[in-house]
Amino acid sequence: MRRRDFITSLGGAAAALPLAARAQTPDVTKRIGVLSPYAEGDKAIQAQLALFRSALGQFGWSEGQNLRIDYRWAGGDMNRLVPLARELVELRPNVLFVRATPGALAAIRATRTIPIVFVVVSDPIGDGLVASIAHPGANVTGFTNGLEESIGGKWIEILREIAPSVTRFGIMYNPRTAPGGGDYYMRLIKRAADTLQVKTIPTLIENADGIDAAFQTLASGTDTGLLVVPDATTTANRARIVALAARLRVPAIYPFRYFADDGGLVSYGIEVGDLYRRAAAYIDRILRGATPAELPVQGPTKFELVINLKTAKALGLTIPTILQMTADEAIE
Repeated sequence: MRRRDFITSLGGAAAALPLAARAQTPDVTKRIGVLSPYAEGDKAIQAQLALFRSALGQFGWSEGQNLRIDYRWAGGDMNRLVPLARELVELRPNVLFVRATPGALAAIRATRTIPIVFVVVSDPIGDGLVASIAHPGANVTGFTNGLEESIGGKWIEILREIAPSVTRFGIMYNPRTAPGGGDYYMRLIKRAADTLQVKTIPTLIENADGIDAAFQTLASGTDTGLLVVPDATTTANRARIVALAARLRVPAIYPFRYFADDGGLVSYGIEVGDLYRRAAAYIDRILRGATPAELPVQGPTKFELVINLKTAKALGLTIPTILQMTADEAIE
């Protein structure tokens, strides 16, 4: 399988430092506060944080020597993010590292002075995190998974290649935690759906308990598929979503590869680990004296298509050869 890297106009060069700067090992202990909407035991999130720590190490930062990292985990309960952010602020970290829109908003509510670096935030301008992409302003910058206007069409096209009978798409998200209350991705998806002549059905969930009811509606017709958009709630509850899609035989496409790793049919979206690696470069610069206002928000540079062949077989679906050939990974 081949890996396809899609380079945005923002690029990754702004995160890089000269080799000479990387070689200088800082001798003053710094502190990072990490705020995560997810559970501490989430293996995918832990793997991404391991990439983050490894990248920090390449810049000379080592836990127990010149770096301390404090973690707070919301465990999927977005209501806990604000008090957890305040706990981290009370520790007086040099920088906060946060994941997803609810985490970033919670951090801003907790501090307007401590630098904040976010990852996997789809619409940082629309959600009021930054003033602009090039000039974030204030104390916040980071790495967005948005900016690709064609993403809605790609999701629909990929799932229809796998399940041609699908003409209705349930769009699953939590309006309290999705970018723009869900409007950001619904706008992109609806535009593509009109062109491709398929129907979209907003499938709203407020928490884990609402997922079962949402699926009962989707499972009522054989022409219905599911599109799960990037959202802290859907990510936190991906195991239940993937399990119900399998049990009720609903073809589904997901935004991140760890949905497919957990048994989801197919995923297409950014390589999240790459954002974590690149965020380490920004945090290194901030720890050395840069301010977030100097660091433009960057977009994704790597996308990946992952297909779970085992799940496809269980659903009685045949994956087109060309799609398998272009996938970054096909899970047997």
